Amino acid sequence: MHSRHGWLMAFLSSVLIQSWALYVPRAPGLQTGLPLDKVVHFALFAVVTWLGLRAGIPARWLVPLMLAQAAASELVQHIWLPQRGGDWWDFVADVTGIAAGVALGRARGLGRLAAGVRPVSERQNP
Repeated sequence: MHSRHGWLMAFLSSVLIQSWALYVPRAPGLQTGLPLDKVVHFALFAVVTWLGLRAGIPARWLVPLMLAQAAASELVQHIWLPQRGGDWWDFVADVTGIAAGVALGRARGLGRLAAGVRPVSERQNP
């Protein structure tokens, strides 16, 4: 994917998948003895955050929205989804995933792109 439109579509698709995974009344589960739930939370938030930056959404808007999504999902699970439960460790995994998505975006120079600053190689000389 090279166009911003393509990255935006990937971001929106990932938000839909994330929302389904966070708000489905009963989460599919595997009993492996491993903390797969935390890994899924981490991955969902890391991928959505990275794709949002890749799509050109400014980090100053994206990160607070992702943090709100993390907090809201745990509250909704705790209050309105009886088969699910809000979990502070899920919230920690979410926030860690957001930080990883931002770190990956910065490592790839997406912080400048999301802020609207084009790399020197893409600028035209006057």
